[in-house]
Amino acid sequence: MFHPLPVYVGLRYVRARSTRFFVSFITWASLIGVCVGVAALIVILSVMNGFESELRERLLSLNAPVRITAAPTYERAGASDTGSASQPEPDWAGIAAHVRATPGVTDAAPYAEVQALAVHGAQMLPVLLRGIDPAAPVAAGDLAHSITQGRLADLTPGSARVIVGEVIAERLGVSPGDGLTLLVPTVDAAGTPTPKLRDLQVAGVFEVGLQDHDATLLFANLADVRSLGPAGTVSEGLRVQLRDVLAAPAIAARLRAQLPAALEVSDWTRDNANYFRAIRIEKTMMSLILLLIVAVAAFNIVAMLVMVVTDKRTDIAILRTLGAAPRRVMGIFITQGLVIGWLGVALGVALGLLLALHVDSIVPFLERTFRFQFMDADVYYITAIPSEVHSANVAAISLAAVLLTALATLYPAIRAARTAPAEALRYE
Repeated sequence: MFHPLPVYVGLRYVRARSTRFFVSFITWASLIGVCVGVAALIVILSVMNGFESELRERLLSLNAPVRITAAPTYERAGASDTGSASQPEPDWAGIAAHVRATPGVTDAAPYAEVQALAVHGAQMLPVLLRGIDPAAPVAAGDLAHSITQGRLADLTPGSARVIVGEVIAERLGVSPGDGLTLLVPTVDAAGTPTPKLRDLQVAGVFEVGLQDHDATLLFANLADVRSLGPAGTVSEGLRVQLRDVLAAPAIAARLRAQLPAALEVSDWTRDNANYFRAIRIEKTMMSLILLLIVAVAAFNIVAMLVMVVTDKRTDIAILRTLGAAPRRVMGIFITQGLVIGWLGVALGVALGLLLALHVDSIVPFLERTFRFQFMDADVYYITAIPSEVHSANVAAISLAAVLLTALATLYPAIRAARTAPAEALRYE
């Protein structure tokens, strides 16, 4: 069977047992280094993808993918103290009907929010009271699934009941059935600050697993929140549910172009940009750090091939004497380096996928065996280590490792091609 000379000789060098122990040791060290580096990159990025998805789900559990609110410059009726003509209150029902007709939107429902102080006994906390319609899934989000005590159906109009976050309940020392006083800052017609007190009853407790939600949010019926202050004191808007939350930026841009300029449209990627920017930076830095493992293994391939070239000077000289062109000699050592490097990449991908796809069973096994817990429930909201393999990440890691190992073969191959046959055979 015909074999191209560089491939045939290069594969023979790979299969042959070297008489030099050090060369053989560096060969195995290079292969194992590439394998470990690629596997570590796949596992770490998969775990970080899992944490990112977990964070996204928790952020969206009580927040709609898209929100529509009145712009800060939009003067609601009765909110102007300058005597100038003010614009009427937005027709949220009409806006909601228009939004529902937008492709990709599944529902839209009104909501209201007001900043307040929650008081119970001697304890006081700044909170955000959000009014929702319990019958509208988009307004309530996944609140019903997050309630640990109480029922969402208890938020009836005029009941003055609220569902509080787990951290708020713990800090204020309240539980379902307890009373809670809400201090709402308002301004009278003369512009004088006039705090408004409202006695409420705790109807339930929810826990999402995010400090921003569990320590700041209270939920009440939409009508009860609207009655807490005059127009301008309570912020109102629409919460929009989408068929695909990852399409939120595109749909938000489309709604922004369709709706009046007096309305602001924001999506969850803008509202939580800091969270995901931090994750992207961490993933980038972690990838660069772990890629150094592959780079070190590539340098080992360089050292190994240089020693092989020195050891095979006589063979190279004979091939050159028989008429082999320099590029064919280069091909021999490029083939040898690529086989070692790419075999390490293939083994690393297989090992990395095996570990990343079974993190949910490997981690509990390690915790039982060594009797320790990676994510202590007393410290972390997320106690299980999630993993989510993205094919794009695996392809990028494999391509980067293949390129690094390919570059590592160039210098030794060029050095082999420049070997002078007469000089190499002079003392043989």
